Amino acid sequence: FTYPPDYQFPTHRLRHTLRNPDKQPLVLVACGSFSPITFLHLRMFEMAVDFVRQNTDYEIVAGYLSPVSDQYKKPGLLSAHHRVHMCNIAAEQTSTWLMVDPWEAIQSYQRTAVVLDHFDFEINTMLGGIASPDGTSKPARIMLLAGSDLIATMSEPGVWSERDLDHILGKYGVMIIERAGADMDQAIDSLSRWRHNIHLIHQLIQNDVSSTKVRLFLRRGLSVRYLLPAPVVDYIEQNGLYSDEGPTASAASGAVVAEKEKGKGKE
Repeated sequence: FTYPPDYQFPTHRLRHTLRNPDKQPLVLVACGSFSPITFLHLRMFEMAVDFVRQNTDYEIVAGYLSPVSDQYKKPGLLSAHHRVHMCNIAAEQTSTWLMVDPWEAIQSYQRTAVVLDHFDFEINTMLGGIASPDGTSKPARIMLLAGSDLIATMSEPGVWSERDLDHILGKYGVMIIERAGADMDQAIDSLSRWRHNIHLIHQLIQNDVSSTKVRLFLRRGLSVRYLLPAPVVDYIEQNGLYSDEGPTASAASGAVVAEKEKGKGKE
């Protein structure tokens, strides 16, 4: 792995010791643009906590937001400096266990598979895993956390490389948060060989807030309070972000194209 100058992997909220020695430690990683981060991005982690507690033998020891690099070239993508800062504000001021890892954001484009390898290396190789109450150490399971639009692109032929799909879904696994109006059955059926590592989490209270909609509101001069954490709204207003983004009639289609490009896993 390449490391930008002054980079340090964040561990200040990583729980280094399991509460239950019979559980397997789990680290959740959400990769995305976060332009800007919304309450739904944060809420995904809380839904995952409930799902893990009720349906698995894992114990979550950390959650990470990993903003994409500026090289992602997605329409409406603000500079990594602002996106990482907004994610840090949201995590530090609204959560007690979420962290932001800037590794992906502050260098060249990195495939999702490589980003997960990075977390695996930092936690299980560099830190030696997670301690158990009896003094032994267990490797943490790294798992991707994402919305249902991700699994839809994964099920589309030719979008993601077979190698990366096997690496992400086979080695690590994914927790998918269902979004309103999405039909996941067909998508998951096409990925049946990795079905045991795909965990679908239903939204009991539907939330369809998206960064794209928030940016549209901001360009129109509409309020976005209570869609984003208040400190993030303040930061956007203080820095005049998104108000001069310009015409983005094709933003939605452009976002889909960008997501596909990220999935192709170019060598």
